[in-house]
Amino acid sequence: MGYTKWIAVLLCFLGMTACRQDAPRFRIGVAQCSDDSWRHKMNDEILREAMFYDGVSVEIRSAADDNRKQAEDVHYFIDEGVDLLIISANEAAPMTPIVEEAYQKGIPVILVDRKILSDKYTAYIGADNYEIGRAVGNYIASSLKGKGNVVELTGLGGSTPAMERHQGFMAAISNFPDIKLIDKADAAWEREPAEVEMDSMLRRHPKIDAVYAHNDRIAPGAYQAAKKVGREKEMIFVGIDALPGKGNGLEMVLDSVLNATFIYPTNGDKVMQLAMNILEKKPYPRETVMNTAVVDRTNAHVMQLQTTHISELDQKIETLNGRIGGYLSRVATQQVVMYGGLVILLLVAGLLLVVYKSLRAKNRLNKELSEQKKQLEEQRDKLEEQRDQLEEQRDKLEEQRDQLIQLSHQLEEATHAKLVFFTNISHDFRTPLTLVADPVEHLLADHTLSGDQHRMLMLIQRNVNILLRLVNQILDFRKYENGKMEYTPVQVDVLSSFEGWNESFLAAARKKHIHFSFDNMPDMDYHTLADMEKLERIYFNLLSNAFKFTPENGKITVRLSSLTKQDTRWIRFTVANTGSMISAEHIRSIFDRFYKIDMHHAGSGIGLALVKAFVELHKGTISVESDEKQGTVFTVDLPVQTCETILAEDSLKSSISAVPLNPASPGSPASSDLNGTLAAEEEELEKGYDSSKPSVLVIDDNADIRSYVRGLLHTDYTVIEAADGSEGIRKAMKYVPDLIISDVMMPGIDGIECCRRLKSELQTCHIPVILLTACSLDEQRIQGYDGGADSYISKPFSSQLLLARVRNLIDSHRRLKQFFGDGQTLAKEDVCDMDKDFVEKFKALIEAKMGDSNLNVEDLGKDMGLSRVQLYRKIKSLTNYSPNELLRIARLKKAASLLASSDMTVAEIGYEVGFSSPSYFTKCYREQFGESPTDLLKRKG
Repeated sequence: MGYTKWIAVLLCFLGMTACRQDAPRFRIGVAQCSDDSWRHKMNDEILREAMFYDGVSVEIRSAADDNRKQAEDVHYFIDEGVDLLIISANEAAPMTPIVEEAYQKGIPVILVDRKILSDKYTAYIGADNYEIGRAVGNYIASSLKGKGNVVELTGLGGSTPAMERHQGFMAAISNFPDIKLIDKADAAWEREPAEVEMDSMLRRHPKIDAVYAHNDRIAPGAYQAAKKVGREKEMIFVGIDALPGKGNGLEMVLDSVLNATFIYPTNGDKVMQLAMNILEKKPYPRETVMNTAVVDRTNAHVMQLQTTHISELDQKIETLNGRIGGYLSRVATQQVVMYGGLVILLLVAGLLLVVYKSLRAKNRLNKELSEQKKQLEEQRDKLEEQRDQLEEQRDKLEEQRDQLIQLSHQLEEATHAKLVFFTNISHDFRTPLTLVADPVEHLLADHTLSGDQHRMLMLIQRNVNILLRLVNQILDFRKYENGKMEYTPVQVDVLSSFEGWNESFLAAARKKHIHFSFDNMPDMDYHTLADMEKLERIYFNLLSNAFKFTPENGKITVRLSSLTKQDTRWIRFTVANTGSMISAEHIRSIFDRFYKIDMHHAGSGIGLALVKAFVELHKGTISVESDEKQGTVFTVDLPVQTCETILAEDSLKSSISAVPLNPASPGSPASSDLNGTLAAEEEELEKGYDSSKPSVLVIDDNADIRSYVRGLLHTDYTVIEAADGSEGIRKAMKYVPDLIISDVMMPGIDGIECCRRLKSELQTCHIPVILLTACSLDEQRIQGYDGGADSYISKPFSSQLLLARVRNLIDSHRRLKQFFGDGQTLAKEDVCDMDKDFVEKFKALIEAKMGDSNLNVEDLGKDMGLSRVQLYRKIKSLTNYSPNELLRIARLKKAASLLASSDMTVAEIGYEVGFSSPSYFTKCYREQFGESPTDLLKRKG
């Protein structure tokens, strides 16, 4: 029964597939306002273009200039559920609500030729009637030499083309004071009303120099009225449409009925293409304006020849379409026969399959029963064996447990010894650091120092303070371990304190373009007893970490709220940041002392451990959550305490120490000032980039190292700074510097990976790279050299050594720029294969395209796969020439070869190698070779 069901489902699917082949994919309704030759041409073009799209059905209805009939046509299409409407509104005002109704029901609406009094439509396509009116006005003014009387016969007064053509015409003749519009009448787009209105105008006005008709059906009516009274020779007749065929505008120009007509393109094919772009969710313009042109006796004959040829091609297309329809009918019949045969074959195959499966099922069941019996016996034996193995593993685990207990005691003793060592050596550090710090402060008070001297002393002072803070942090942590840090609670307004501390992070937020927000639950009391210093360090440490690990354009949110737990009021604040994710494995240990996620995350590893200790000192809790979507969120809950609760808890007299903020944290006031200074220096560098000097990019996550190196190089080089590997790669691609200095150990992309990526990019592979490292291991140096590094310098480094290495690498690179004039030099110098391939490709490209006088840097960059700026900087860096200079040199060398080996003239050779004129070729040749091409030919002859 199961197989029979599947066969039935398959047959139904085949039947539905065959039926769906004839169902249209899209249905398009066309509501035309009238039924004239111009509309017929557009309709034919729409239907012809629809043949090029599979599964598209088009239905066209004409309203015969009746607003009510056109409204009924639109409602018919809406009720039929068409996928798209194409509407040419008879009059704007009556049709506006009907078009809006269709648009609001979710049906895309394309307005063709005529607009409505609303912007509730999907797209518009048609000629610019205002500009056509202006063109007619300028033509008539030119024909009448700026002086004469004009009458205007307009289309239907409520239609937008009639209004816009009149406005454009009036705008044009307003520039000619002697051109007068003496009369105007509504001819409703038709010949008969035009003849009546023109007859009336002829009786009212004895002198008419020109007749402006809004289309080519109005124009012959006006001409016929003038002809009846013998005045057709006194005036010129101008129409609009320029359709080919008998009785249309093009033929009337050839028959001298019209002096001129202006092309009003139908573009039915463009309408259909726009409709399919909308239906297939492709990009499309909302406003498409078609161009126009005048047709008069000078070009009418050519237009007639072209339209006749196009008409013949259209007839051939119709014939081919008929043949294709016949072929498709035959194919459909053959498909029915094929599907019928396939159904019969499937039925027979299905019956055979059912019989075969039944026999196999019986044999399989018998075999499975015997195998199951055998497997049960084997499983019994395995269970007994596993029981014995579990007993052995239990004994081993007990032995390992005893070993772990012993290792735990040894680790605790080692940790205690390490802390004692850190404490003793930290005491020894404080004395020399103090002796360094005090003289530096006295030197800074000297106002006679130069700017560089003052900057160097400030750098020394900042780093001495950092070392002192690190030493104090170790000593305070030792106090925390020994339980000797005091807890001093005072009355605190948490809300106002947080708002004041937030100001310290605004500079860091602006520098990294981070969206920093602070939210609090309104109408709540946030007063409590807390140790102000430790609460500040909790807040600053969490926010500093958030700013450190949030990338540029990220988001940091702090929320302060109040809640009740176990009949006690608590204050909760959360610090959330995007762009960083901590795995579950690291979250379990993130509050442990000396724990670091990896070597790329700077810090001592005790900051979060002390945060947790300070929170627990306040009888609070701290937790962390992290995922890829939301980022990382730290949550701190603190109980609201009063003087009574503090006095009642004697245990709180025990002390735990807090460690100062990381010296370089973005949240400290000193760091905020530093960040603001660095941001200002970076903006000043961007504005003052000097391309006349060699440029050096310095990549280091330590701002002081960057500032120090910049101070060494800024006199002779333009220095660009980057705070990490990602920023360094972006700036290297942007500026294409002459040399790069990068630190090895950096968060995110380290220096070795940064070097490897730069050496693999076409734009930057030629740039020498110097790596700075505090590690002297040969393994790391090998990795760096394998990644493409040109030099290694160990920290701490000598400034003279760094300057000498920079100067030598840049000088060595300059020697490579001789390659274009001397191919032998290139083979001897140390140039990477990518640069060699780039050079050969660029030479071949110039050789192939030098004959094109319109060849420019944009074209060369596109063929080389680079932007104009990147190509310029790459070529300039490698050759010391711009791409345009190299192209001109190649052209002149080829020209010299042709002058020496061919009989071509100077002009022919100039054009052959791509110069736009012989005079410019001669000028460039003389500048390059010191003589003119003619002088060379004279010496040759």
